[in-house]
Amino acid sequence: MESVSYLRFLLALTTVLALMFGLLWALRRWGLGGLAPLGRSRQRRLAVIETLPIDARHRLVLVRRDDCEHLLLLGGGTATLIERNCPPARFTVPSPETPP
Repeated sequence: MESVSYLRFLLALTTVLALMFGLLWALRRWGLGGLAPLGRSRQRRLAVIETLPIDARHRLVLVRRDDCEHLLLLGGGTATLIERNCPPARFTVPSPETPP
């Protein structure tokens, strides 16, 4: 009789895990609950470029939306916009200098 209990337990565990993974897949597939959908055809408009911890509770975050960047101060239960609409930095490769 004890082997039947183990078999029933394993069957119930497998069913619960399958339901959890199915729900997670559905949430990711349709983009519900703050999770990004799996579709790769859409280009992302929002990205976190860089973060810099200030202290244990605060950090600076550089966020890019489309073609402009925003500098935010996060922490202490608040978010403060430091700078908005700053153009993204364009890095250029310096030309090699010739020795004198």
